[in-house]
Amino acid sequence: MKKLSNKVKPLRDRLGDTSSCSGRFLWGAKASVSLTDLLDGTSLGGRLTELSGRSVLLRVRDQLPAALAMIELDGVARRMVICPPDLPPEHLPIAIDKADVDAIVSDGDPLSIGHMGVPIHVVVTPAITPSDRIEANGHPTEWVLLTSGTTGLPKLVVHDLASLSSPIKSGQHQGTDVVWGTFYDIRRYGGMATFMRALNSHGSLVLSSAGESPADHLTRLGMHRVTHINGTSSHWRRALMSPLARAITPRLIRLSGEIADQAIINALRSLYTQTAIYHTFATTEAGIGFDVTDGLEGFPASLVGKHGEVDIKVEDGSLLLRSARTAYRYLGDESSALMDHEGFVDTGDIVELRDNRYYFLGRRTGVINVGGQKVYPEEVETVINRHPAVRMSCVRSRRSPITGALVSADVVLMGDPDPAAGRVAELKQEILNICRETLARHKVPALLNFVTSLVVTDSGKIERHDE
Repeated sequence: MKKLSNKVKPLRDRLGDTSSCSGRFLWGAKASVSLTDLLDGTSLGGRLTELSGRSVLLRVRDQLPAALAMIELDGVARRMVICPPDLPPEHLPIAIDKADVDAIVSDGDPLSIGHMGVPIHVVVTPAITPSDRIEANGHPTEWVLLTSGTTGLPKLVVHDLASLSSPIKSGQHQGTDVVWGTFYDIRRYGGMATFMRALNSHGSLVLSSAGESPADHLTRLGMHRVTHINGTSSHWRRALMSPLARAITPRLIRLSGEIADQAIINALRSLYTQTAIYHTFATTEAGIGFDVTDGLEGFPASLVGKHGEVDIKVEDGSLLLRSARTAYRYLGDESSALMDHEGFVDTGDIVELRDNRYYFLGRRTGVINVGGQKVYPEEVETVINRHPAVRMSCVRSRRSPITGALVSADVVLMGDPDPAAGRVAELKQEILNICRETLARHKVPALLNFVTSLVVTDSGKIERHDE
């Protein structure tokens, strides 16, 4: 098992001094904070000392105060349990018990603190007040992130600042003119990675907001002149549906969290002609694996088996990673091993080798069983999205009394969401023809519907419900 590192500077110390923080901000939807003010101030009302050495549950509605609390607590708290905003309230007592939580930091969200048996409750706000500097206690803080599971309690995954910061290279994308942005919530791994990049690269960060439309977020990103931005493929497909997608001119766009198929890569390259387009493979448990920078979906087979900062292998079609970026363990779930005896994390992502390149098919846990034959929804979506009239698609399972399940697809079109009746039939036939030419017969959608929109979860992924 990996051991937590105590050789890494606490996050607040990484901000530097007044000169290195000058002109750097954390911008939320409703407020902003100068990092210079945070150097000699606090967002915790002068109560940071009370949280020293404690296991702290961070339950905050807005991202800005959450970010401030994380900066102050690293190196002070023994453990931070970082709750995403969509964590159901009924899961809180379980997380508190598993993490031995003895303090809660919130932004005034009404919590039944007494009922949950937590003795300390501290309120965090974006209003920075002067405060004496609290020195870190020299012990590494456990950063506990929650997986984006769709059923049951998500797993609690233990990182520290070293594993979260390991992918960030010294001197890479640095400068006070660098402005990071993300469609993610920073309490999810994808957003957390951007949060770390912004703080470690001496840049600023534009935070998203749960109640904000893609158009409003794009407007704020443009106003703050974002230079580096990431999100899932679904985030970007929704963004491209807005004319305000032209409000930003970033230097770098990074896709992560979902399969980046050729359709979305090409769409981004077409609009942002001077922008570097990367797609990154990462999971909460395995951390950031690798960037793909050649403009193609999938990744080169040459990455597999090559020793380096990240070791990659494929076993039974599943992608495995080993590096200093992986998490340490699952918290309170000793029955689940996070990594194997060699230190590899099985990501559960299934890949297929074709012509010296690996292509992502989908998640092992998301397979549709059609008469005993496997169908990965993401593989079918990748094919559907190749049609020039398609903006995005969602493939799911529908029950069948004969085969057990059928493949059903909902499709959002690029242009008119309600084309003429004759064109509807024509488009359906064209999309199905592409599927038949590319996919095995059992993978071709039996049902195909045009819809005006798809539900995207708080973690930035298409929401799938079997029918």
